[in-house]
Amino acid sequence: MGACAYCGQDAGFFRKQHDECQQKYDSGFSQMVSLASNVARTGNGLQTLEQQLNHIAVSSTPACLNVRQTLIRGWERAVDGILSNGVLTAPDEVILMTYVQKFGLAQGDLNSNGTFTRLAYGCALRDVLEKGTTSRAVITFQLPFNLQKSESLVWCFRNVACYEEKIYKQLIGNSQGVSFRVMKGVYYRVGQSKGYTQETARTEQVDSGMLGITTEHVYFAGQKQSFRISYKKIVSFTPYSDGIGICKDGVRAKPQTFITGEGWFVYNLVMNLSQNS
Repeated sequence: MGACAYCGQDAGFFRKQHDECQQKYDSGFSQMVSLASNVARTGNGLQTLEQQLNHIAVSSTPACLNVRQTLIRGWERAVDGILSNGVLTAPDEVILMTYVQKFGLAQGDLNSNGTFTRLAYGCALRDVLEKGTTSRAVITFQLPFNLQKSESLVWCFRNVACYEEKIYKQLIGNSQGVSFRVMKGVYYRVGQSKGYTQETARTEQVDSGMLGITTEHVYFAGQKQSFRISYKKIVSFTPYSDGIGICKDGVRAKPQTFITGEGWFVYNLVMNLSQNS
C-alpha cells in the first residue's frame, strides 16, 4: 500500500494520495496564489499577507503548503495580469518591487518562467514611450556594432536566427520529344513542348548572430553577414510570437525574419522607436 503524499496515511493500492487531500491541497494553493497576486498587484495587505498565507497553508491539508512558492506564483500572476492590460506604469513597478523586497524573493526564482524578464521588458517599453529610449539593457559583452554618434543602444538580443525569403525556379513540362526517320536525311520530331518556369518562395535560415535595436537603426551581426537598417527604410513590421519580420524598401529587398524568442517585446519596441525616429 502507498502512503498519501499529503496526510501520510494509507492511500490504497497503487495510489499516492487521497482524492480528498488532493482537493484540499489544490483549493488551498489556488486561494493562496490568488491572495498573494492581489497584494502584489495593489500593495494592499502587504504587512499581513504572510500571516494569512500561513493560516491557509495549515488549515488546507495536514501537509503544509509551501508559502514561499505561493508568494512567487502570486507575483508572477500579478505581473502577467498587468502586462496583458497594457504598459507597466511606474507605480505598478514600485508596488511589485516593494513586494519582492518585503519577502526577500530572489530574481532567479522570479524568472524561472521568464516573468522577471517580462517585467524588465515592460519597464523598458514604458521608458521608450516616455523618453524615447531606455537604459535598462544590461550589456556585459562586447558589441559588434559601430553605432553612429547620433544614436544610442536600446536593447540587444543574442543567438538570434535570421531568416530570408528565397525564390527557387523550376522548369515544368519541358520535353524534347521523340525523333524518328521518315526517309534518308529527313527526320520528324513529335511531342516537343517548351514548358514554363514555376517560382517557389521559401523562407530559410541564412545566418545567426546578434540583433541590436537602437534609437535609429536595427543592427544585425552574424557569422556570414552584418548590416544595419534605418527605420526610415523599413516598409512594414510583422509580429510573430517568437520574433519579428521586417520588409525593407526596394524592388529587390527580401523580407527578413529575426527569431529573438520574445515577439511581443521586440515588435512593440521597434514600432515605437520607428515612430520617434
